[in-house]
Amino acid sequence: MTLKVLSIDDSKTIRMIVKKAFKAFDCEVFEAENGLEGLTLAGKVLPDLIVLDITMPVMTGVEMLEKLKADPALRSIPVIMLTAESGKDNVLNIVKMGVQNYIVKPFKGEQLIERAQTVIKLETKVEEGPTEDASARYFSLEGNVQVLTLPAKIIRPVVVEVENLLKIKVEEMKKGGLNRCILNLTGVAETNVSLIKLIITILETCQRSSIHIRVVGTATLSTELKSFQETSEIPIRMTIEDAMGSF
Repeated sequence: MTLKVLSIDDSKTIRMIVKKAFKAFDCEVFEAENGLEGLTLAGKVLPDLIVLDITMPVMTGVEMLEKLKADPALRSIPVIMLTAESGKDNVLNIVKMGVQNYIVKPFKGEQLIERAQTVIKLETKVEEGPTEDASARYFSLEGNVQVLTLPAKIIRPVVVEVENLLKIKVEEMKKGGLNRCILNLTGVAETNVSLIKLIITILETCQRSSIHIRVVGTATLSTELKSFQETSEIPIRMTIEDAMGSF
């Protein structure tokens, strides 16, 4: 089901960042330039999430939030507040308004998505045609071995896309009689929590489907993975050729 996101900010640039952040997901983004417009639009579309700036002309985010909470039809809509101030007093004021989710400007799209994921369930957008292109970005076939190559930076949208594509690819492999896979991490430039979780998910998904999997990475990445308890015992091959020969 397509979710509705209402972005309310007098800055066109901020609204553009919000819209771009949700582009990869099954969401329709509505926009308003101030609290008054936002309140009217909220009543019409009944959004699943509101991204609301505090400082705006005509009606501020605080004024809109007060009216939002007073309306029985709108009070339960989750709100992520945008603020230019990170001070303790400002944060406390936001919490007193009944809003637990806030982001301090400037922010990146992936930060917004991470906050949004705590209050709504985002699904990767599925369109006609691009699915194959998306799959080709990550998956390639080397003989009878499926190779899954991860990009340089692993952020939440990438995790969601890879997890969804992996489910499809595993079913294809089972139907085609393939049971060997290589997880190629040689291009990964940053080790973070999202990467660790994705590696574990990939390994567990393959193991449940009786697919033999090997992991390839750089010496630096191998050292970094050993510092995480979840990945400390995973054997890391240095080349795809080495991984091929280990099956």
